[in-house]
Amino acid sequence: MAADSDPESEVFEITDFTTASEWERFVSKVEEVLNNWKLIGSSVHKPLEKGEYNSGTWEEKTEEISFADYKFTITHHYLKKESPDGEEKEEPEEDAFPAAMQDLLCMNNDFPPRAHCLVRWYGVREFVIISPGANNDAIISESKCNLLLSSISIALGNTGSQVPLFVQIQQKWRRMYAGECQGPGVRTDFEMVHLRKVPNQYSHLSGLLDIFKSKIGCPLTPIPPVNIAIRFTYILQDWQQYSWPQQPPDFDALLGGEVGGVEFGKLPFGACEDPISELHLATTWPHLTEGIVVDNDVYSDLDPVQAPHWSVRVRKADNPQCLLGDFLSEFFKLCCRKESTEEILGRSPLEEEGKENADISQALSKLTEPTTVPIHKLSVSSMVHSARKRMRRHRHVEESPLSNEVLNSILLYLFPDAAEKPSNGAEEKPCTSNANRPPEKEPENYNLYNQFKSSPADSLTYKLSLCLCMVNFYHGGVKGVVQLWQEFVLEMRYRWENNYLVPGLASGPPDLRCCLLHQKLQMLNCCIERKKARDNGKRPSSSDSSAGSAGERKVSGSDNGKAAQNSSGIVDRRERGEANQGKSWESWSDSEEEFFECLSDTEELKENAQDNEKKEGPPKENKDAPRTKAEGRLHPHGKLTLLHYIQEPLYIPVTQEPAPMTEDLLEEQSEVLAKLGTSAEGAHLRARMQSACLLSDMESFKAANPGCCLEDFVRWYSPRDYVEEEVLDEKGNTITKGELSARMKIPGNMWAEAWETAKPAPARRQKRLFDDTREAEKVLHYLAVQKPADLTRHLLPCIIHAAILKEKEEESTEDIASVRKVISQIISNASKILRYPNPDYKKLEEIINQIMAVETIIARARSLKAKFGINKCENIDEKEDLEKFVNSLLEEPEVSVVGAGRGPAGSIIHNLFVTAQRLAESTDEAALMTLMDEESVKSGSQEERRQNLGAVSDFPPPAGREIILRTAVPRPAPYSKPLPQRMFCVLMKEDFRLAGAFSSDTSFF
Repeated sequence: MAADSDPESEVFEITDFTTASEWERFVSKVEEVLNNWKLIGSSVHKPLEKGEYNSGTWEEKTEEISFADYKFTITHHYLKKESPDGEEKEEPEEDAFPAAMQDLLCMNNDFPPRAHCLVRWYGVREFVIISPGANNDAIISESKCNLLLSSISIALGNTGSQVPLFVQIQQKWRRMYAGECQGPGVRTDFEMVHLRKVPNQYSHLSGLLDIFKSKIGCPLTPIPPVNIAIRFTYILQDWQQYSWPQQPPDFDALLGGEVGGVEFGKLPFGACEDPISELHLATTWPHLTEGIVVDNDVYSDLDPVQAPHWSVRVRKADNPQCLLGDFLSEFFKLCCRKESTEEILGRSPLEEEGKENADISQALSKLTEPTTVPIHKLSVSSMVHSARKRMRRHRHVEESPLSNEVLNSILLYLFPDAAEKPSNGAEEKPCTSNANRPPEKEPENYNLYNQFKSSPADSLTYKLSLCLCMVNFYHGGVKGVVQLWQEFVLEMRYRWENNYLVPGLASGPPDLRCCLLHQKLQMLNCCIERKKARDNGKRPSSSDSSAGSAGERKVSGSDNGKAAQNSSGIVDRRERGEANQGKSWESWSDSEEEFFECLSDTEELKENAQDNEKKEGPPKENKDAPRTKAEGRLHPHGKLTLLHYIQEPLYIPVTQEPAPMTEDLLEEQSEVLAKLGTSAEGAHLRARMQSACLLSDMESFKAANPGCCLEDFVRWYSPRDYVEEEVLDEKGNTITKGELSARMKIPGNMWAEAWETAKPAPARRQKRLFDDTREAEKVLHYLAVQKPADLTRHLLPCIIHAAILKEKEEESTEDIASVRKVISQIISNASKILRYPNPDYKKLEEIINQIMAVETIIARARSLKAKFGINKCENIDEKEDLEKFVNSLLEEPEVSVVGAGRGPAGSIIHNLFVTAQRLAESTDEAALMTLMDEESVKSGSQEERRQNLGAVSDFPPPAGREIILRTAVPRPAPYSKPLPQRMFCVLMKEDFRLAGAFSSDTSFF
């Protein structure tokens, strides 16, 4: 009973042999992938053309499969086929060899420079690889390898695929593969041997032929001849005989008093080390047969000089140090600094002195006691210069990164007018804004600042960016940058206080196409012009009115003078062609509320009015003429008269210029206007804020035209809003009658309200629209609070602009087409990134890396040209061939040498190796110099030079030897089909590899 109650006694096992195993599932997955990729059955492939592996496009597809828990990656590599439209697909011939077997014997694409290793070893154009996943162990055991080979053999047989299928075995660094290819009645097995060292008996061609023949086991006698292709690779590493042409500039000498405006304004360029590290020469014998050439352990016919085909590739140095790239990288790093000026240089000297003089007991007496300081010393400039002295007194000499000599040289470069600056009196200083206009250059290069939002070349901002970049790299890093910036800000303060225009800036309002820092400096110049004109009692230069024709001023294209419902822009406030004949109108003090009329200005206006009366003749009697005194007239309109006083001409008034604005002020103003909302009250308030200029012009118009009406103002200011039409009067005569437009008649129109509130007041008595004192102080404060990181962000577009101009200049001397294309791409990418206020730092870093890559390419071109002696070549045809050869080396992975060792390039390469060999064999410096002198003479034949210079070989031992053995023999039986057999041999110092593809007949064996 106990046994019957035991539950285990009732359990019995049933084995279901119809359930698929993990191995069968794996084979099924491989077959499924081959079906999805349409690699089943046979297909027709055209014979390969010569060099097709180099010029064609290689593509790949990848999927993941698994064997139980072990993951594999299956990848399809293939040469993309060009299928022209209209071609009919050919039907494959019956019992035709697979394309992979045909490729084994093809000799048109031996030793491709860029291809998968299996393409180089077996010459196949299409294959599939199954390799272990990224996190899986390598397949090392023989049983697992055989299991995988069995799996792919079954998959190929079930699907009928004729594509070679490989399995990666052993460690990945060994690049070991085993595979199989099946066709109708044929099969090719791909096998491989990999050793650390080359066996002595197989270090030459004869030993490798013995292995190949024994492996194919041909039953025929004699054995069909074996086709041989051989390539020896020689490496040239010693470039000492050719000095690197790029010499780093002596920056200490440049900054030690010999600084010129031209030299200092140039960015350095070029590599500090040779960007070409090695030259690889491949000598190839493409078509040999067994018995033509002898190569064994005693003797070899394989002389590289006699090789029929030479090809060269260069190995480039990894990230060579380049001057321009280092400059940009170090300057870009400042963007990530978070320190302020005080944190970098320590406590402010002003604060230290204030702390020393602080005495709380004397605080009230300081406020009440009379001062003993003369009044003329209580100015901002005197305070600034005393601060400058205190800064220099408190700052120790060793703490200053920039010496006085270097600092003075930089400041003289930035401000060339400082050498001619008069010692006293601002009146003696001539206006330099127009004189410092940047020179005209090529529009394509000069207008790059529009795309980069930087600043014009040769402008002050552009020069400042170059100076800061150089100071950051060579003179103290961020501390030197801060010191130079402080001196620059003090110079700006000094120029504002003493009415000296800032040089190197185009006249006129701030250019919104430039960077914000450049706009701020232009704004400061505008303030200095206004202040200087006010102090001198003269009208500012016509720079502010340069937008108009013949010096006339236009109404700003902004929303000034527009009501909320005004959708059309205001047209020009005066007609074209009217000359600006007015005198000064800015004769007020610094106060905004109180103005004092200058007597000389009044007299000049009276004389101007009298001159106008003389020109117009004696005035006609007009009893209805207004009796109010007219003020602020510029000149008569010439065509229009007042509507209420027909005999009184309409005078164009002297008006205030609209305030220039930088982009941050415009953005701030737009934000304020946007916050007012869309309500009726907000729209009304917004219109009033925008009508400041309109109100000022109305007051000036009323003062110049006593008795005028709104219609008179509109006829001059906005003619489109005064509609005229011809009507018939009571007598039947045609007369012209005018009235305001419909929008001007809308109740609550802003123009009508402004006209009612406007009082007759000439421009010189009005509140200033542009307060130059306040705006200048805002600019100076903005400059003073800039951190090094902020300053770098402002000037980075200028530095990128300068770097690209430098590279375009350097490329023009080398004429490299690929570099021109890359530079165009850099300009396109940079213009998209820099046009925004806060560009992405990662994208900017990519732009800088691209600039560094272009510099490296140009440095490589110069290095190769120096080594091949292109500039010394006297034959024009040879020089052109060498230039094409050097350019090809830069762009292509491997370049064929025309004429092999007997051509112009081949002779130079031969001499390079010969000289390197002599240098390697020389034991003392005297013998070295003698041999170099003998080599430079280049006289006598090759045999004579060998006798004179000893028995040293022209070439070193080959660094790598590659041999391809091919034949077609019946295998395994004498009556089998002749099938392709191939073995690729690689012999290097620490690498020996045999990759064999051996075909056999599966029908007649």
